[in-house]
Amino acid sequence: MPERTVAVASRSGLHARPAKIFVQAAARQGTPVRIRVGNGAPVRADSMLAVLSLGAEHGTEVTLEADGPGADEALASLAELLGRDLDAEGAPGA
Repeated sequence: MPERTVAVASRSGLHARPAKIFVQAAARQGTPVRIRVGNGAPVRADSMLAVLSLGAEHGTEVTLEADGPGADEALASLAELLGRDLDAEGAPGA
C-alpha cells in the first residue's frame, strides 16, 4: 500500500480552515485515503471529525495511505497540500 509522510505546514495545524481544505481535497480523490499520526490508527481523510481528532499541530508528521487505482497521484496531491501553509494562503494580503 503506497504511503507518504509529510509535516503539516499550516501554522494552526490541521484545524479549522486548513482541515476543511484538506478534507474537501481528500473527498475529491478517486480512491479512499487514510491519515495517521505516528503509529496511531489511520482515520478517513475525507472525514472532518476524524481529521480534527488527530490533533495534528504545525510541524506534526502525518502519514497518508491509500490503495487502488490513482493511489500514488492522490497521495502526491494531498501531501503537496499539507506541505503548504494554508493559513497564509487564505489570509488578507497573502
